[in-house]
Amino acid sequence: MENPIKIESSDSKIIALCLTLSIAIFILDSLIPLGVAGGVPYILVVLVSLWSPRKKLPIYVAIGGSILTVIGFYSSPAGGELWKVIFNRSLALFAIWATAILSVQRKTIYDEKEKALLDLKILSGLLPICASCKKIRDDKGYWNRIVLYISDRSEAEFSHGICPLCAEKLYGHLEHN
Repeated sequence: MENPIKIESSDSKIIALCLTLSIAIFILDSLIPLGVAGGVPYILVVLVSLWSPRKKLPIYVAIGGSILTVIGFYSSPAGGELWKVIFNRSLALFAIWATAILSVQRKTIYDEKEKALLDLKILSGLLPICASCKKIRDDKGYWNRIVLYISDRSEAEFSHGICPLCAEKLYGHLEHN
């Protein structure tokens, strides 16, 4: 397990990088004439926010990028046809949010996969088993029935039946109806 102080320090650096990138993109967007899709680079900030262990940081970054994209529309020098400018800004907003939502979904699926792998119980290695009674010796030296040993160490469940050879051996003297 990682040191919480190291994670917080790393997280602070990621947040600082996101803020720095957002400010730089906003300044650049304010200097470039309208008509250029100046909001699209905020996608980079959303992607950088994925390095943070905070699950919702990409959403917060997308909100900030959206607000700055709209403010950039009003603060940029004139240029381009209005419908093209609005269309470009709309596409930029769509791209920011599509990236944020897909990134959060990906991160959630990855976290669920990691949790499932931690919960997964796998029996492996050499199991000492009695040649006669088929009990298994555990790490403490105790002999356990195979059903209990496997049930305790895995998600396997058992149902009991009897194979034809054992049925003949055990009950062969009885008549078949």
